[in-house]
Amino acid sequence: MTRSLERRTLLKGAGIATATAAASVAAASLASPAIAQTAPTVRWRLTTSYSKALPTLFGASELLAKYVKEATDGAFQIDVFAPGELVPGLQAFDAVQNGTVELAQTALYYYIGKDPAFAPFTTMPFGLNARMQTAWMYHGGGQELQDKFLAKYGVVGFVGGNTGAQMGGWFRKEIKSVTDVSGLKMRLPGLAGQVMAKLGLVPQNIASGDIYAALEKGTIDAAEFVGPVDDEKLGFVRVAPYYYYPGWWEGGPTIHFIANDKAWAKLPANYQAVFKAASAYANADMLAKYDAGNPAALRRLVAAGAQLRAFPIEVMDAAYKINTELMAEISGKNEAFKEIYGSMIAFRNEGYLWWQVGEYPYDGYMIRARQRG
Repeated sequence: MTRSLERRTLLKGAGIATATAAASVAAASLASPAIAQTAPTVRWRLTTSYSKALPTLFGASELLAKYVKEATDGAFQIDVFAPGELVPGLQAFDAVQNGTVELAQTALYYYIGKDPAFAPFTTMPFGLNARMQTAWMYHGGGQELQDKFLAKYGVVGFVGGNTGAQMGGWFRKEIKSVTDVSGLKMRLPGLAGQVMAKLGLVPQNIASGDIYAALEKGTIDAAEFVGPVDDEKLGFVRVAPYYYYPGWWEGGPTIHFIANDKAWAKLPANYQAVFKAASAYANADMLAKYDAGNPAALRRLVAAGAQLRAFPIEVMDAAYKINTELMAEISGKNEAFKEIYGSMIAFRNEGYLWWQVGEYPYDGYMIRARQRG
């Protein structure tokens, strides 16, 4: 090849490369606005079961909405509505199912009247603690079982929070034995209410915003909700001084975001991915907030007059025995419950094999060390 031919060939190649690079830059400059212009605008309404007076619970919905909006540059927006603004708090699931709203924040065990198999996805008496519940949902088959179960109701569910182990509730009188439970009217949702009913208690399912008034008026004699952070805000110490622990019926209850399946299917895949990521963040954030806030709130409640009491072991043992019998009874009648509850209990039993070696000895030592000073 002659030197002049080499030069012409190189220049030609350079020209092609320059043109290609210019075309790439032009395409890149056009692509971003084009994608932004074609991103669909979506606006959903979310109704929650939790009062605005409970910033950790209600705030999880606001957190979800915030991150979904930011991650989509405002193309996907979720408007959050408190109980009563669209539907009552305990009708959140129904509102999603019938398409009144696209999304709800709620606890699935509120709906055991439809099917007791709703309960394990939130929590079970003597069930999983918070970390085990999350592990079961994410990596122990819980989410897959939930997807199959909720499909019958035309909804899809996403883990969106956990309160951690709860307190046993506020009582007007001391509980010294099983006989002291008999006849009490208590706000106690989920299957725990059925367990305590066999001990003579009369369970009530009351939305968070109505509990204080029911206690104050004497409509109920006792109530459980979550724990110190929320109980302090709701003012229960003013109307029922005895504060019991542990909440054996709620070792680690999951809060859910429930979406209408048709509305969910219409979302672009990237919007679905953003939603799932935001829900997972809300899940971790809620437990962290409760763990951070409960110690100081408990101190303030005691200073305000709360009298801490542990449930008598007699009551705990009686409840455990009845719960074992009741779960077997329900499992014998309900195949969905049998499958879901069986999966959860198997996971619990394996989990505690590790807990008694790793977590429990460490926590127990630290408690004793702190007490020694």
